[in-house]
Amino acid sequence: MEHQNEHRMEARGSKGVSRIEVLDGLTGRRRWPDDVKARIVAESFLPGARVCDVAAKYGLIARHLSGWRGLARKGELVLPSDAAPTFVPLVIEPSPPDTAAAAPTDTGVIRVDICGVVLHVTPDCNPERAAALAAALRKVL
Repeated sequence: MEHQNEHRMEARGSKGVSRIEVLDGLTGRRRWPDDVKARIVAESFLPGARVCDVAAKYGLIARHLSGWRGLARKGELVLPSDAAPTFVPLVIEPSPPDTAAAAPTDTGVIRVDICGVVLHVTPDCNPERAAALAAALRKVL
């Protein structure tokens, strides 16, 4: 890892001392691509994993990883489908006896039927999150 370099120059003159500092190199802030964040978050969701341990492994502050986990729960950070947590919340409803007679009550809600289990996707759901939920559901069934 590179370190930040500091260059100083002082000049004495009739108006006092003038000082110039130039800092170059890394600033200490890192930018994490979403796919890397997603892999780290997925690792933190593994059984037995602790947020503080995973954060330390990647040189993160635990609260940053906790924030990323919150984004993943809201669907704003899409986890890799092969590493998605297995505790995806689902609402399983029995199919009505006559689906043709049942009137749709939810406007704009998409029903995804996978192996007899229905996943309701609301219009405000992130498409990548809906795909990840469907993949997790397919994997479990």
